[in-house]
Amino acid sequence: MAENNTEVTKVAINDIGTEEDFIKAVDSTIKNFDDGDLVEGTVVKIDHDEVLLDIGYKTEGVIPSRELSIKKDVDPDEVVEVGDQIEALVVTKEDKEGRLILSKKRAQYERAWGDIEKIKEADGVVEGTVIEAVKGGLIVDIGLRGFLPASLVEMRRVRDLSPYIGQKIKAKILELDKNRNNVVLSRRQYLEETQSEVRETFLSQLKKGQIREGVVSSIVNFGAFVDLGGVDGLIHVSELSWKHIDHPSEVVKVGDKVTVEVLDVDLDRERISLSLKATQEDPWQRFARTHVPGQIVKGKVTKIVQFGVFISVEDGIEGLVHISELANRHVENPETVVKPGETVFVKVIDVDLDRRRISLSLKQANDSVDPASEDFDPAIYGMPAEYDEQGNYKYPEGFDPNTNEWIAGYEKQREEWESQYAAAHELWEEHKEFVAKELANAAESAAADGQGQKEEKPVEETSNYSSAAPATGTLADSDQLAALRDQLLGK
Repeated sequence: MAENNTEVTKVAINDIGTEEDFIKAVDSTIKNFDDGDLVEGTVVKIDHDEVLLDIGYKTEGVIPSRELSIKKDVDPDEVVEVGDQIEALVVTKEDKEGRLILSKKRAQYERAWGDIEKIKEADGVVEGTVIEAVKGGLIVDIGLRGFLPASLVEMRRVRDLSPYIGQKIKAKILELDKNRNNVVLSRRQYLEETQSEVRETFLSQLKKGQIREGVVSSIVNFGAFVDLGGVDGLIHVSELSWKHIDHPSEVVKVGDKVTVEVLDVDLDRERISLSLKATQEDPWQRFARTHVPGQIVKGKVTKIVQFGVFISVEDGIEGLVHISELANRHVENPETVVKPGETVFVKVIDVDLDRRRISLSLKQANDSVDPASEDFDPAIYGMPAEYDEQGNYKYPEGFDPNTNEWIAGYEKQREEWESQYAAAHELWEEHKEFVAKELANAAESAAADGQGQKEEKPVEETSNYSSAAPATGTLADSDQLAALRDQLLGK
């Protein structure tokens, strides 16, 4: 029988040593740490309420979802991904269920405190994302929860903080107390420091009388602040509107884009005075431009005084009907003719733009129209009209007086003219109804004034606008225009 010389092949080499040496080698691969230590690991699993982290320990560490972020009620999938290398703080090596509990947010908190303290010492700036709006201010994620009071968000207090959620902001650290877990921030201080140089340059370039665009940043009882591009100016309540207002919110709201005029720049106090109404046409100038003596306007009685009656003829514009212009008789008490709040028709006698006074006449307005007449002059009732040097009416652009027809291509002009004509005609019809009622009440008004009915001579109207006046130079006297009027009236 042949001798068997086969040798057994070695499959492993004992390069560790004894069994005791082997146990020591295994233990060396397991990290040793205590509660409160910071450890690093790899995310191996994500559940809806926790994340498993491999930190090289005998078991995987558990990070509850509430310990993932300083934000509340976060979805773990939005914070970490499988394979991420993250740092965590050991909360407890072994809880009641034998699990290793870790916290990502506390590790972040510990790291952040060190960084925040260094920034505070260096009088630096922190940057973070606004994650919540709470009572009194905002919560900013700067590695930990920093509180930004509402009064320190902007240069002036902001009422609505919700638009800031999700925004990245920079701020200065006002208070830092680790024992109380308290960090107070100020964005206003950061803005003041960074904008100081920009503000000085801006103010030096701003001049009185300039027209600027801006956005209403805040509203207070005495006016509205407008952001002109990083620098705020104030529109005092008296400069918001030509008419009287009780509160700025009647004219503007936060976020409105406005065009303003610079009234004054105080470099020493760094204050800018603005005006909104200065960029809008003065209603008195507009009234003077669109109304001439002799026109009839509708208004409302606003105030009755001993010497006459004040009539509101446009928003914010009042004229006076002197007591002598109330009726074709002697009037002792204006209230026997009109009552507060009553709508009346008056004739414009004079417009004094410099003194901002308008003289009106109720009796001349009543005398200027015959309720039974069809003699209508639209120019008297506010329709724009132009006359040549001979007093002849200048027809609107696009109207052929030879054919009494509108020329093709002038449809817009025709529509505008017809609209103006219709408005004047409607006012005329209302005036006739008003005068008819006044005539019916004339006897009663005279009796109330202690006069009794007296027969008076009719007052001759000398104005060209009177129905009894010569027909030269009015819209009513032209045969061609009369034909145009008939077309509009459907005759």
